[in-house]
Amino acid sequence: MSIKVSMRLMDIYFKKPFSSYKLRLEYRFIGNQVIGGASWAEKNSGVMVHSQSPNSMEIDQDFPVSIEVQLLGGIDNEKERPTANLCAPGTHVVMDNRLITEHCINSSSKTFYGDQWIKLEVLVVKDSLISHTINGDVVLSYSNPQIGGEYNTLISRDGELLKSGYISLQSESHPIEFRNIELLDLDLINSFKN
Repeated sequence: MSIKVSMRLMDIYFKKPFSSYKLRLEYRFIGNQVIGGASWAEKNSGVMVHSQSPNSMEIDQDFPVSIEVQLLGGIDNEKERPTANLCAPGTHVVMDNRLITEHCINSSSKTFYGDQWIKLEVLVVKDSLISHTINGDVVLSYSNPQIGGEYNTLISRDGELLKSGYISLQSESHPIEFRNIELLDLDLINSFKN
């Protein structure tokens, strides 16, 4: 496991990359945001998939080039704030046959308030499918993850499809807990079938 820390966030990486897998875990936000944390980072963390390696990151890089399954918690009872959204630091994806270049796309999940445990599952199949599931419901799906756009530090690889990458758990400036983290390597299973 590798750890990369900056002033705003911390990513904890698994030690090797994967290409096709199911990642399942539970998470919850607890306590209060740290003093001095950015307002957008309150109850805001994520799981990075198809991420660049921690060793390839620049020391002052804001985010790894990756696909982020953005985890949000409700703050204002009057405002919806879905979770398991897509954020794309240094990447684009295809959704409904359209290249998505926006930095974040909301999922169809409901807003979760308080500190209850929430079940997240992410299915990643190379560059053909990524889906986000919350408490058993698929809330977002897309394909063709590729390098490009805002926060891209891998300029020479612009447009390259992401078929594999590292997984990391991200914490920004609000305490978050993860538990029951399970990873099913679909490539390993397929190698036994063949």
